[in-house]
Amino acid sequence: MFVLLLTYVKPLAEVDALMARHVAWLDEHYAGGRFLVSGRRIPRTGGVILARGDDLAEMEALAATDPFVAGGVATCEVIRFRASQRAPGLDALL
Repeated sequence: MFVLLLTYVKPLAEVDALMARHVAWLDEHYAGGRFLVSGRRIPRTGGVILARGDDLAEMEALAATDPFVAGGVATCEVIRFRASQRAPGLDALL
């Protein structure tokens, strides 16, 4: 499992200019079963994506294709973790 922690490094107007492409990128990876949940940070300083995968380098390469990252409006920290506990009913997500 991975947490992708996006941090905006440009003004929100520049972030918003890439929003449609970013959402299309998210949709592609939800459809592929890679992403489980995502959303904006509060306050709006970036975003968070919970993703499944096994390879850190692969996930870092995937994060680099995010239009926000590729467009230079955000950075992305990729955090790998082992999901050792979970709420009932979430087994299918792992």
